[in-house]
Amino acid sequence: MRRWLLPTLLLAALIGAWQLAASTGFLADVLGLESFLVPSPAEIAESLWQSRALLAENAWVTLREIVFGLACALLVGVGFAVLMHLSGIVRDAAYPLIVASQTIPIIVIAPILLIWLGFGIGPKIVVVTLICFFPITVNTLAGLDSAAPDATKMMRSLNASRWQLFRRVQAPTALPSFFTGAKIAVVLAPIGAVFGEWVGGDAGLGHLILVDGGYLEVARQFAAIFVLSAMALVLIGFIALVERRVVTWR
Repeated sequence: MRRWLLPTLLLAALIGAWQLAASTGFLADVLGLESFLVPSPAEIAESLWQSRALLAENAWVTLREIVFGLACALLVGVGFAVLMHLSGIVRDAAYPLIVASQTIPIIVIAPILLIWLGFGIGPKIVVVTLICFFPITVNTLAGLDSAAPDATKMMRSLNASRWQLFRRVQAPTALPSFFTGAKIAVVLAPIGAVFGEWVGGDAGLGHLILVDGGYLEVARQFAAIFVLSAMALVLIGFIALVERRVVTWR
């Protein structure tokens, strides 16, 4: 209960302080802005309710981009991790390039993907995949490499095949690391989706935030951010639930 109570109390205190500072005009004075540009949590909640249909419509677009991108990242990340674990040649050739790929800012790649793939959902899925596959790959590979040497020796003494060794020892050992990488990817996925929508989208929460910025709809911008955060939390909770069901020995 302490794990839930303390964060809840801290969050309530922060929201209360924000409400007080915004409603009294103190926050606007400190930032040197008009009061309507610094909405209070109550105003954000009101905007969330009044624009619920618009937010839900755009949230569905962004959620599809996140889910499809995560699915592709899981396939690519786990596939690369298994190949690099099984083949030293593949690891030596691919791992430096995978690491180097993370030095390229995603926001630079997004306009190129827009030219190649158009304005549909494709570029957003690719952006989410690119930003999410790295933590999945690295964590899964580390988990595969962390199999207990004694267990590996025992399986080899029993004449286990390469596939049996992988299935019974290495893959189960890698599961906790895989789920850790998946949770990190879920946190990064909304960022990739928003980047893709900013560069070339006509729908989605990222596009809505961009449009609302032009109309100074700051309260609805915060409401869209809240929905993005809520989606990520739900996905993290789902992955944690699957982890508890699968990794039963933890």
